Amino acid sequence: MSLSTMLLPTEKLQALGLSDHVTIHYQLTPEELTEQTLQKGQGILNDTGALCINTGEFTGRSPKDKFIVKDGITEKTVDWGGFNIAIEEKYFLQLKAKLLKHLNAKQEVWVRDAYACADPEHRLNIRVINEHAWSNLFAHNMFLRPTEEELETFEPDWHIIQAPEFKADALVDGTRQHNFAIASFKHKTIIIGGTGYTGEMKKGIFTILNYILPQESNVLSMHCSANMGEDGDVAIFFGLSGTGKTTLSADPNRKLIGDDEHGWNDNSVFNFEGGCYAKTIDLCEDKEPEIFHAIRPGALIENVCFFDGTNQIDFAGKKITENTRVSYPLYFISNALEPSIGGLPKNIFFLTCDAYGVLPPICKLDAGQAMYQFISGYTARVAGTEAGVTEPKATFSACFGAPFLPLHPGYYAQMLGEKMKENNVNVWMVNTGWSGGAYGVGNRMKLSYTRAMITAALNGGLDNVEYEKHSVFGVMMPKSCPGVPQNILHPRYTWADRTAYDYQAKQLATLFINNFEKYAAGVNAEILAAAPKI
Repeated sequence: MSLSTMLLPTEKLQALGLSDHVTIHYQLTPEELTEQTLQKGQGILNDTGALCINTGEFTGRSPKDKFIVKDGITEKTVDWGGFNIAIEEKYFLQLKAKLLKHLNAKQEVWVRDAYACADPEHRLNIRVINEHAWSNLFAHNMFLRPTEEELETFEPDWHIIQAPEFKADALVDGTRQHNFAIASFKHKTIIIGGTGYTGEMKKGIFTILNYILPQESNVLSMHCSANMGEDGDVAIFFGLSGTGKTTLSADPNRKLIGDDEHGWNDNSVFNFEGGCYAKTIDLCEDKEPEIFHAIRPGALIENVCFFDGTNQIDFAGKKITENTRVSYPLYFISNALEPSIGGLPKNIFFLTCDAYGVLPPICKLDAGQAMYQFISGYTARVAGTEAGVTEPKATFSACFGAPFLPLHPGYYAQMLGEKMKENNVNVWMVNTGWSGGAYGVGNRMKLSYTRAMITAALNGGLDNVEYEKHSVFGVMMPKSCPGVPQNILHPRYTWADRTAYDYQAKQLATLFINNFEKYAAGVNAEILAAAPKI
């Protein structure tokens, strides 16, 4: 009898509502989960041995179908509206019962015990129950993995129950349509149905941590990547999709703490996760070698296309979706920090891909500006990053993760400001977007220049240079930077028509100001004073 069989929490699963007639696959290895997926015809191996699956109808998150149960715990603490959609407890209980009935009609289910938060003080034990083996492989890759000794006494703090084939009846179940992801803080359970997109599990737990940690433990939860230098100096990278968060944090000269979700307590920055969930669209070995080489046995690839007649992935293929992804355990990365806990940060980078060509390639922010930019969470999407976008389109996502924030953004920004001041952290805004004009006129900032600017900020190369103030955004721009041409550091001087730049800068500032109106009542005067000046 294997250890996994001996530790199978049968009685507790039956108490939860799973029938004893269902075969429970508990704590299977990636090899076993891959083989079962292949046997069921639900996936294929690519030419490097990774498991490739199709998530079905949904190839991304569905924010309008993500709910939080409104009850005595959440009613007065959650920032309702926007991404935080309320649902009554009766619908949660009703759907949970239906979901379990659906699973009990199956011959087998997959169960995994895992946890979130690398810092033992904040550890959240999770029991994941899946309808498919490949969903359970995702849970293995993305959550932290208990040791066999830890499994002997494992008690879940939260449950995830996920069944892609179960569909809600919106008319009677209180949902918008047939798919849903619902979190109940009272019942400490996330139920997911009608969607096979695995990221709903990952972001469900992230949402939970964004509610619990700031209020109960004074931990700032962050949607960011983080790495650490040889001297123990930690850097944090915030940024929306397409800004370079994963790419720029994957520095061969620094240890990777994690690529997406972290907490910042009084002593450290620590990873919430045990893996990476990286975009693979247009992936190439030269630009992102670590991700490229992580596509191997044990990795789970979602919704990719293949070159005709082969099992070789066409990373440029968008036939199914542009949101193609790979999940893999953090130890697939050669320079990953183990355990994934660093010290206190010395530098924070806000990454934006400004397709308007307005923002400087790098600038330094004071505390008020940092909090303002943090709440704003700006980038500008262009064609190729979002369906139907053919010209620059401003996108604002509070704290660079609005869909996952149950509390008011001002709460997280205030915590960021306090921790910045306590630890004397440098905060930089880095534009990985356009220079010399907007998209279609100017050119994309060279990755080599961006890396040189970040390296200079990290090693003190920007500590003693001369700065000048941006006339609209008020940020401080270095006049020189090692390894970077001086003539690109002030964006206005890169435009052939400087009057056109001034106009564009004021237009972008107006978008910032208009976006911030909805947050103004929940922030302090220091943050309000950091708004752009027109």
